Amino acid sequence: MRISSSYFFQTGLNSINAQQSDLLHLYQQAASGQRMVTPADDPLGAAQAVNLSQSQSLNERYAANRDVLKMNLGNEENALSSVTTLLQDIKTRLVEAGNGTMSDADRATLADVLRNSKETLFGLANSTDGNGQYLFSGFAATQPAFVKNADGTVSYAGDGGQREIQADQTRRIAATDLGTSVFASAASGSRAYLTHADTGNQGTGVIGGPSITDPQGDHVGLPFTIEFSETAGPDPVLQYTVHTFDADGDAETYGPLNYDEGTTTLQLPGGVQVAFSGLPKAGDSFSVEPATHADTELNVFDTLDAIIAALDAPADGNPLGQAQLANALASAMQRIDVNYDQVLTVRASVGSRLSEIDAIDANGSARGLSYANQLSKLEDVDYYTVTTQLELRRSALEAAALAFKKIQGTSLFNMGSS
Repeated sequence: MRISSSYFFQTGLNSINAQQSDLLHLYQQAASGQRMVTPADDPLGAAQAVNLSQSQSLNERYAANRDVLKMNLGNEENALSSVTTLLQDIKTRLVEAGNGTMSDADRATLADVLRNSKETLFGLANSTDGNGQYLFSGFAATQPAFVKNADGTVSYAGDGGQREIQADQTRRIAATDLGTSVFASAASGSRAYLTHADTGNQGTGVIGGPSITDPQGDHVGLPFTIEFSETAGPDPVLQYTVHTFDADGDAETYGPLNYDEGTTTLQLPGGVQVAFSGLPKAGDSFSVEPATHADTELNVFDTLDAIIAALDAPADGNPLGQAQLANALASAMQRIDVNYDQVLTVRASVGSRLSEIDAIDANGSARGLSYANQLSKLEDVDYYTVTTQLELRRSALEAAALAFKKIQGTSLFNMGSS
């Protein structure tokens, strides 16, 4: 069979080009450090690398989200720590206000102190995250959580949405808490009771702290109303009647029962009692209700307004005024205690979320290392192998060039071209 010279040239050129192409590919691998210069080098490995890269990017995004969470929750913890200290100081001031030796002037001074405390608390309730976002406003993060009304009262101006951030593929964590849940509500499951004396009372009856005498009592957790009346006749007897309301709103009435001025507690039906003293008058009424039923009355700013007004009102030499002050103080102390407990509950929740974020962070870091290791196995070149292959390919290229040169110089080559 006769072989044309063009075939000889083309075959030699193809062999040299193939060796050069392989050598160039190895050079590219060595220079880039990548095993797959193009997806064609390993189609399955390239697809796996794309999936792993996407998972790694998501893992990094979740890590960035957790950093934002830690910053927001850290800011909230700082704010709540200051609120805790402030509420402790307010409780101390309320105890001072109950000191029977204080004059009207002393109480007025104390009222000014509480006004300043209210302003400080207002500022803390409108804390921001450092980027102009209000911590306790819900989704309405660009507006203050609390605003002052024309009459000087403070009300919540945020919304009911709680901001959550995706901390991991299957976990969203609240980045902040609502202002209403921090400053105007009782802790979930609280069994605390609150008392209130009617503003129209004319007697000197003072209602104190309620307590549960029987945790399994039929009426524990239900609200009560205590109403005083007098019997008819020349020698009227002071009596009181207790009304309680079940979950359906149905009322039950107990009494009337005779009231003795030396009484120190009133036994309410169903496992509850309340401290009581003084001499009420017919028509006076008092309420005793669970803190969880009284969320509308637990705005800490309203509580401060009420006690400030009570401290400003003259009471020296006025038994009725002193009774009203004592009732206002008792009511305020109970509400501040509930607010204080709720702030501690929220702080505990913040701490628990920060701990969870740390745990998720550790898992995310381990996952990131795993992704990086798998990607390295798929993408990174083995330099020992590639340098060995470079030497082999370079030798092969030299051999192919030498073979072409020798074949070109043979007489048979010349004969084939005639």
